[in-house]
Amino acid sequence: MNDFPGSVAETSLHRMTRRGFFESTASGLGAAALASLLGQDLYGGSGLLAAETGQLAAPPDQTPKSTHFEPRASSVIHLFMNGGPSQMDLFDPKEELTRNHGKSYFDKIAGEVENPGAAGALMRCPFKFRRHGESGIDVSELLPHLAGQVDRISLVRSMYTTNLTHEPALFIAHCGRMTPGLPSLGSWVTYGLGSENRNLPAYIVLDDPAGLPVNGVQNWQAGYLPPVYQGTRFRSTGDPVLNLAREYKESDSVVKIERDLIGILDRIHRRRRNGQPRLQARIASYELAARMQMATTDALDLSQETQATQKRYGIGDKATDSYGRRCLIARRLVERGVRFVQLFINFQIWDNHTNIGTALPSACRKTDQPSAALLEDLDQRGLLDSTLVVWGGEFGRLPIAQLPGDKNVLKAGRDHNQNAMVTWLAGGGIKRGHIHGSTDEIGLKAADQKVSVHDWHATILQQLGLHHEELYYRRNGLKERLTSVFPARVINEILA
Repeated sequence: MNDFPGSVAETSLHRMTRRGFFESTASGLGAAALASLLGQDLYGGSGLLAAETGQLAAPPDQTPKSTHFEPRASSVIHLFMNGGPSQMDLFDPKEELTRNHGKSYFDKIAGEVENPGAAGALMRCPFKFRRHGESGIDVSELLPHLAGQVDRISLVRSMYTTNLTHEPALFIAHCGRMTPGLPSLGSWVTYGLGSENRNLPAYIVLDDPAGLPVNGVQNWQAGYLPPVYQGTRFRSTGDPVLNLAREYKESDSVVKIERDLIGILDRIHRRRRNGQPRLQARIASYELAARMQMATTDALDLSQETQATQKRYGIGDKATDSYGRRCLIARRLVERGVRFVQLFINFQIWDNHTNIGTALPSACRKTDQPSAALLEDLDQRGLLDSTLVVWGGEFGRLPIAQLPGDKNVLKAGRDHNQNAMVTWLAGGGIKRGHIHGSTDEIGLKAADQKVSVHDWHATILQQLGLHHEELYYRRNGLKERLTSVFPARVINEILA
């Protein structure tokens, strides 16, 4: 982003570029008089350009919008665990796997295995489970911090998807279909609700500094929605947004004159090019960048938090520092009215095809404490009631082993599984200490009270006061929806 709202293309006053204009007006001093003259025109007066500008087209509306019904939540924090967490090793213990460990099962599920050449026998969970909280929810020993928060969550054991490959499965999880170029969940939310803070983006993405997830920035794209609804990436360390800060100091009055003048020029430029949503979105982006210069610095300044709070999130610990910072930033963002905050973890740490004995504990170590701290912190601050927190990946794992030639279960792993996956939701009108649905005896398939990705999307929208069938965008004569034409139902059983 630039330092202040700028025009998208060359704006001509006597065929002069914006940069050339400011250079010729002696650092903005001459611009003051011109801005005063032009400013009269901005509000329908008799300024120099009054006869030419007329009424200016407004950019896409991001002011708060009416909901379809009373919302239970006003914001969402989506903790996306890309790679596919193993349900039977984290939240869904299966005694049948232990009893039948080592028995052949491949011939019964050959069509469900992505890497049949490495498929082995049934594999027990190598980790211990224990019941926690008043709700008595089983949680693996790998998640000791989250185990202390089970009375705040609804655990969905019966979710499934329709593709077992990362790229299309991520598109389904974020966009509802396995097709590139569609709007993401966060874009739909901000399109439907608008923004509660005009100084920060409504949809913010905190991706991992170590690398982008599979599908990259397509996970938070606006698709065919106006580009203004695309997710904005914030960095968790250093400058949150590159090129946001001004390179040199100027007085507030001069900065205001510059911004006002450029705003006028942008609107003239936009009026001559109506029907250009990308142009409008970019102008709106530059204007937002100017307002963000103060708001973003404040929102991401973790030095304002106590040392005890930072320690609770794991900040300062090598394993948890990165994810802990982003979880704490997420809390600070929803405090300031940001609608949708999405956290990614680097590349595929949950994609444990091998060495499950070290890879899965490592993934849990990075995310367990920060995720649990986020829930506890939101609740203690009275924010959990209005904030919907969602945890999960793009699919689950198979009950059989990979690397069948290795008898050491800790060195083996699990392949992708589209038929069973686990997610949990908390806050925002969700039941506390609740388990929904179940899988079959070995954790292969969702068996009872099944939940599709479209059901999951419909439920998130429901808690925000949006009906999944009434939230649509007209395109090529069709009413496009997040849930598309697929059957979807709200998971009423998990609603408080």
